[in-house]
Amino acid sequence: MINYKQFTKVGVVGVGGYVPKYRLRVEEVAKSRGKDGKKIVGSLGVEQKAVGDKDEDTVSLGVEAGRRALKRAEVRANKLGAVLVGSESHPYAVKPTGSMVAEILGVGNEYITADLEFACKAGTTGMAMIAGMIEAGMIDLGLAIGADVAQSQPGDALEFTAAAGAAGVILGSKKYSWLAELNYFGSFNSDTPDFWRREGEKYPKHAGRFTGEPAYFKHVVEGTRRFLRKTKEKIREFDQVVLHMPNGKFPKRAGQRLGVEWEKMEKGFLVREMGNPYSSSAMLGLVKVVEEGERGEKILMTSYGSGAGSDSFSMKIKKKIDEKKTDLAGQLAQVEQISYAEYLKLMRERSL
Repeated sequence: MINYKQFTKVGVVGVGGYVPKYRLRVEEVAKSRGKDGKKIVGSLGVEQKAVGDKDEDTVSLGVEAGRRALKRAEVRANKLGAVLVGSESHPYAVKPTGSMVAEILGVGNEYITADLEFACKAGTTGMAMIAGMIEAGMIDLGLAIGADVAQSQPGDALEFTAAAGAAGVILGSKKYSWLAELNYFGSFNSDTPDFWRREGEKYPKHAGRFTGEPAYFKHVVEGTRRFLRKTKEKIREFDQVVLHMPNGKFPKRAGQRLGVEWEKMEKGFLVREMGNPYSSSAMLGLVKVVEEGERGEKILMTSYGSGAGSDSFSMKIKKKIDEKKTDLAGQLAQVEQISYAEYLKLMRERSL
C-alpha cells in the first residue's frame, strides 16, 4: 500500500524534451498498404509520427533530453545524485543505458543509476523513485528520463503511431530553485496482458481486446480517480492535465470520463503531431506544460504502461518561463517529412 503523503522537500528544477526532426505521415503508411489514409487519421486522431535518424537510439535521445533539462535547471551534471532511464527500447539487454547517458552528460562516478522497464510508464516511475530519495535526504538532485525509439513491425497497427522521443525531468531539494513544487504521487497496477515483447523478439505483440477498457481506461481513469480520492484533491482544481497518449482518441475519452475540459488538456496534447513515443509520451506533455505554464497553475499527470499500470503526480508551477526560452514547441515546428520507403531504409540502417 502506498502512503499518500504530501511531498515537502521536492520540486521540479529542470525539464527538457527532444523530438527527432523526421516525420512520417499516417496517410503515407496507409498508402503503402492500400488503405484509406484519411479514415485511419480520423480513427486514430494522429496525423504523423516522429522518426529517429539511423544513428539515434534511446541513449542519444536520452542524452539530448538530459542536456536540455540541465540547461533549463542551470546546474552542472556532476551535481546529479541519480540518473534513472525508463525505456522499452534499451539498446542492450545487458549493459545499462543509465551509465552511458550519465557518462556522456559528465555526471562523474558518485551517483545512483538503473535502467527501468514498465512499457510506457518506466520514466515516470523513475521520477517517483528520485522524489523518494530526495525526500529521504539521500540525494539533492536527480534526473529521470523517459526515452524510446518505439518498435513496430512493418504492417502492424502499431506502425501508424509508434514514434521516437525523449523527456528529462530533474527533481531537486530546496537547495535548488523550483520551476514547480511536487505535491503527491500515486500508482495503480495489475497483471493485464495487453502488450508484450519476449526476450529475443524484435517487435512487440498486442492483444486488441485487452487494449482499451481493461488496460488503458481502467488504469488511467480508475487510477486517477483513486489518486484524487487519496490525496483529497478535486479534478476541477487542476489547470493543466496530461494523460498518456497512445493515440489521439484514448486520452480525450479518458479526460471526458474524469470530467476534464479539453482546454485543460490541449497544451500538453502532442500525439497528433508526433505519435506515441512510448516512455516519453506523458513526460513530454509535462515538459511542454511546464515550459508554457503560468505561475500558480496546478498540473495533474497520469502516465500509463502496458502490462499494466499508471503513475499519477500532482504539482504546482512556481515560476513562469520566458516564452523566448521555451524549447519543445520550436522542435515540434521544425520538421522534415520522409516517405515510407525512406522510413524503412532508416529502420534497416538502424538495425545494422
